[in-house]
Amino acid sequence: MIAYRDLQAFVARLEKEGELLRIKEPLSPRLEIPEVTDRVCKLYGPALLFENVSGYDMPVLTNAFGSYRRMGLALGVDSLDELAQDVLQFLEIEAPDSIIKKLNLIPKLKRLANIFPKYVKEAPCQEIIYKNKEVDLFRLPVLHCWPQDGGPFITLPVVITKHPLTGIRNAGMYRMQVFDRNTTGMHWHLHKGGAQHFRVAEQLGKRLPVAVAIGPDPAVTYAATAPLPDDVDEMLFAGFLRGKPVELVKCLTVDLEVPANSQIVLEGYVEPGERRLEGPFGDHTGYYSLPDYYPVFHVTCMTMRKDAIYPATIVGKPPQEDCYLAKATERLFLPLIRKTLPEIVDINLPLEGVFHNLAFVSIDKRYPGHARKVACALWGLGQMMFCKIIVIFDKEVNVQDLSECLWRLGNNIDPERDIFFVKGPVDALDHASPLPYYGSKMAIDATRKWPEEGFERDWPDVIKMEPEVKEKIDRLWQRLGIDNFLRGRR
Repeated sequence: MIAYRDLQAFVARLEKEGELLRIKEPLSPRLEIPEVTDRVCKLYGPALLFENVSGYDMPVLTNAFGSYRRMGLALGVDSLDELAQDVLQFLEIEAPDSIIKKLNLIPKLKRLANIFPKYVKEAPCQEIIYKNKEVDLFRLPVLHCWPQDGGPFITLPVVITKHPLTGIRNAGMYRMQVFDRNTTGMHWHLHKGGAQHFRVAEQLGKRLPVAVAIGPDPAVTYAATAPLPDDVDEMLFAGFLRGKPVELVKCLTVDLEVPANSQIVLEGYVEPGERRLEGPFGDHTGYYSLPDYYPVFHVTCMTMRKDAIYPATIVGKPPQEDCYLAKATERLFLPLIRKTLPEIVDINLPLEGVFHNLAFVSIDKRYPGHARKVACALWGLGQMMFCKIIVIFDKEVNVQDLSECLWRLGNNIDPERDIFFVKGPVDALDHASPLPYYGSKMAIDATRKWPEEGFERDWPDVIKMEPEVKEKIDRLWQRLGIDNFLRGRR
């Protein structure tokens, strides 16, 4: 694992690996930088560092997480699936009931001992300080991403709060529309951790202190997007991912701590009972999310590094950078899902399904109705409750292959028998549901049907060539000249 000290170190690594392009042409943060970024995302291109941002002396970084390889670089691993086993160990350390288990636990505990946040008194993120009337959010090159957006939005903020009663910290990523020089929206969806902290504060009639870290090291940024259990500290998780503690420094005007090596920090509060119309916003669904009323963040202090980089992301019709953050979560949290549902072989949340619209799942089918049981169980697991369509396949199906999934789906279902619907929570961005936050979901059983499930016919075999013939043609393949012919036509 690699523990990047700061975003600058990550940018240097991306450049060394040929994953970064520096853009020197002057471009505006209003629509122009987003248009370039969107085109590069659609071309599966590199991270972009815009060095000449019109009207600002701060560079803008986009698409830093926008590929499977860059996600691996961000978390310091070659394989996200290998890291997934470590994540499972982090989230679930079982009580040892034997000498062997106790011995196996020692290296895990040794690693865990080195992940607790480290508190420092001085920090790069506080090299420049603006307080009270000096605060001016328009100093930052915040992107205005799409023509109908309600204004410029901060799109990669790590929003830090503490539960007003328990003191448990939450770090989440919630977009923030810049309203004026010292206020923004706080787009807390109903189901998110920050929203729960605010609900408790409102019930107590108290302001909720908030700190926003923009551009901490990449492990912290990812941790803020991860679907962790409520009692797991994202800073602890980030320390685990990077293999070293996250350095935290106390804020200057609120009783919170922030990653010391952040690029920019906003400190302030959200007032109970206060709402302001936010949006519309071109969202990851590929549609504009509708305007709605959200809490208001009042900024009392803005600090930053002298060499600050402003990191941002563009969301819109996939593929976009956020797709790869979500795919990292799919791989890292699959072993944890398997702990509850061991019959699951693999899960694919296709980019086109924008994380919460579609899931392809393969299972080791063991009894009649098993596919339905798995679909219902998945809807009961954390943020999987938002998934609108779950398709269940047999274990031999490669759910990462969309072509195979669609082929099996078309062949293996009788619509009346194999599709069922339920109602429950839906994502706040679901514009198709008849009511906000509540709508229907669909499961499709695309597994091979058993007699016990009322299937009285023979299920046919999949067409396959004889192994001996395949081996012979493999040996002859180069002599046939087909590859050379195809290359010549490209």
